[in-house]
Amino acid sequence: MPKKENIRQMFDNISPDYDHLNHLMSMNVDKTWRRRALKYIVPDSGQLSVMDLACGTGDFSIAIARRMKENDVKGKVTGVDLSEGMLEVMKEKIAAEGLGNVVSAEVGDGEALHFAGGSFDRVTIAFGIRNFEDKEAGLKEMLRVLKPGGRLVILELSVPSNKVLLWLYNLYFCHVLPFIGGRISGDKSAYKYLPASVLKFPKPKVFAATIKEAGFRNVITKAYTLGICRLFVAEK
Repeated sequence: MPKKENIRQMFDNISPDYDHLNHLMSMNVDKTWRRRALKYIVPDSGQLSVMDLACGTGDFSIAIARRMKENDVKGKVTGVDLSEGMLEVMKEKIAAEGLGNVVSAEVGDGEALHFAGGSFDRVTIAFGIRNFEDKEAGLKEMLRVLKPGGRLVILELSVPSNKVLLWLYNLYFCHVLPFIGGRISGDKSAYKYLPASVLKFPKPKVFAATIKEAGFRNVITKAYTLGICRLFVAEK
């Protein structure tokens, strides 16, 4: 699919049911993955400016803001996404959490960000980089808006290397998920695209090399839940 407008429309269409389906289909393990990534994002004290790119309905942005509050870290989380529908859900969640003074939600294109260079200490993106039409351009934009010494933290879905697990994964992801997602959201095509986009995403070593080629240094990767989720961390 990835044409930017198609992606935006797809996420606008599924935004009312996205959170419910996301947590249901991952059996809430996605929350654990986000929590594990926080230690690479939020320091124990001080100041922090974060851009959460492809923020969707704001789960990661809100988790970062909560951890900042717990650690008494001052600053702001700026959520950026193409989909206005997803951002409307995010704004409701920000208001319900009482985080309006810490988290904002803005429409923006990750391949052409409207922020000045060196604006952020951290750039984060959870389960969104695979939807970029031009991943290399997006990574270069992330590098541009980071301050010197700033950190990029990416979470993305992946596929397990074990053959038995891969068979079960494909059965669930390519058949069960589209059926359930389509029945609940009314948009079966979106839930066919989502697993297809994971299967087409570069292997971890290949994507780590792409991050390095974009200009980042000290690139590390970690596998969560038998390789179903991958963490990428890099520095400017």
